[in-house]
Amino acid sequence: MERDLVSPIRPNNLRPYTPLRREIITTRNADAFATYFGDRVETMRELAADGHTGLMYLDDKGDTVAFIWGTTRDYFDRHFFRCWFPVKPGECFEFGAELYRDYWGTQLSVDFQLDLWKTMAEQGCNKVVDVLELRNIPAVKMHLRMDFQERGQITHMYCWFGRWRFFRDTFYTGSILDSFRKPAKPVPSTAAA
Repeated sequence: MERDLVSPIRPNNLRPYTPLRREIITTRNADAFATYFGDRVETMRELAADGHTGLMYLDDKGDTVAFIWGTTRDYFDRHFFRCWFPVKPGECFEFGAELYRDYWGTQLSVDFQLDLWKTMAEQGCNKVVDVLELRNIPAVKMHLRMDFQERGQITHMYCWFGRWRFFRDTFYTGSILDSFRKPAKPVPSTAAA
């Protein structure tokens, strides 16, 4: 999926959230993930050491409640998909976005992306690209809410015998995500009866 970094986001009905402190993720502050994302502390440290751009949002206790990553170069996802994602000049690849459960359905799911896009635009990017699993319904809906457009490409991932990974791309036209879109509200008729 892809979108430009400057088009406005449509209005939404997401809940507000209490103010949070935003910080760039570094190798030194990754311990802030321990409370809500304890299994990811070392992953966050690795991504920061690799030079990717990460933003984290901390509550009043200093615990990370949300995070998001972006990069301007080809990205090998060694933690989840275990494959390469090419990034073209002028693009940023958005990955690893997550919110602690208490923040699901809040405006934070929009704000942390807008913050990342602004940060990446300052690095010379004009487009954001992302991938998602169609089984991850909240991610699909979030991307549609943020006006991402389908690129017409599906990467199929296979793992044989728990060891060998194979990847194959197929291409399509039209939309495979229409079933996830909210139906348009009916427009009242102005015709005389």
